[in-house]
Amino acid sequence: MLARLLPLLLLAACAVEPPPNIVLIMADDLGYEGLGVNGGLSYDTPHLDSLAAAGIRFTRAFSTPLCTPSRVQLMTGKYNFRNYIGFGLLDPAEQTFAHLLREAGYVTGVAGKWQLYGDARQRGLAGRGGATPQEAGFDEFALWQFMERGRRYKSPTIHYTGQQPAMVPDAYGPDLFADYIEAFFERHRNEPFFLYFPMALPHDPFLPAPDHADYESLNLDSARSDSKYFASMVHHMDHLVGRITVALHRLGLDRRTLVLFTIDNGTHRSVISEHTRGQIQGRKAFPVAAGTHVPLIAHWPGTIEKGRISDELIDFTDFLPTLVEAAGHRLPADFTADGLSFYGQLTGQPDSVRSWIYCHYDPRWGRFEPARWAQDHTWKLYGNGRFVNWSEDLDEIHALADSVLSPDALQARNRLQRVLNRMPPLPPTDQGN
Repeated sequence: MLARLLPLLLLAACAVEPPPNIVLIMADDLGYEGLGVNGGLSYDTPHLDSLAAAGIRFTRAFSTPLCTPSRVQLMTGKYNFRNYIGFGLLDPAEQTFAHLLREAGYVTGVAGKWQLYGDARQRGLAGRGGATPQEAGFDEFALWQFMERGRRYKSPTIHYTGQQPAMVPDAYGPDLFADYIEAFFERHRNEPFFLYFPMALPHDPFLPAPDHADYESLNLDSARSDSKYFASMVHHMDHLVGRITVALHRLGLDRRTLVLFTIDNGTHRSVISEHTRGQIQGRKAFPVAAGTHVPLIAHWPGTIEKGRISDELIDFTDFLPTLVEAAGHRLPADFTADGLSFYGQLTGQPDSVRSWIYCHYDPRWGRFEPARWAQDHTWKLYGNGRFVNWSEDLDEIHALADSVLSPDALQARNRLQRVLNRMPPLPPTDQGN
């Protein structure tokens, strides 16, 4: 009997662990200072604080200053000089993390804010439109701002897979996305899945969330954005993260699901938040820390050690290679990737870490000036030569001349200059840094 069982026991011992499910949540317009676990004092974020306590929290994660540049960089693993074709657009020719995970055997879904297809002018008159979710590698979706805009919060316009976009009277858009995500988990609980949740919250217009006393009486025809509602929107954002993690636990999926939470850029400029370092004014769309320093939390019970804090540098090109490595695969040989996987940091294995990050910011939207820069844990060098200590001078008020730099600071400046020298300049039509 033992002789017959031995081969089976050996097979069981050598069985390969299935790849984890992956859930990537990206909220909209809330800087590092917004979470209690990061020292924030203005907003109630108990679920995200608990998620960080049960996983790993990164203190040096950076986005680009604005939504579409960040989304394109996150999804493709490339700096924007390679593939950014315009605000509100993802080039349909780009290969995204959804394509790569689908090739690795994952069912792929996206719910939330799309903003990558463009409007009629961009799709028609400009001769070059953006990508549909299917073109971007997603099998299933529930999205706002795809094909039609409408509202995103109360009485939203939502576009579901295989249907036409439609307004849902009196419903709350972010809650509909959470409903869809829970159903997605249920449908695909027995196969590996990737769910991307680019949230609508807490982007303006600032309107009361469902748990606010003003929500029921909200008149959509006369409603005006008011930052006094921002705290309730952040709280509801946190509530939805809690719904998602509770759903994974209820379905028995939490120990085989990697959950990542981050945000696309800093807080809106009209919002001032209290923090243990003092008041911080949001600087969305500007390249300073309050425009680019964002939360990053990773949670995977039984795999990620509880309560870890990492001060290593992360930028948005790093997500794609991390997700592919988590899936047990490698990037295709012909894939151009600027990012560096931080998967080893999640699992406690030896891993390569960054000594610098880079950003090529050419938004082509509003009146925001293009810029490019390289930074390390302390210092930041712009393409126009401006050099600052970003870790102490968060608003980057004081540019530092070479003549006042310490030897260590001068060495750091030279290292960052070598990074800039490797990257292409901004287009000559851009009058930026």
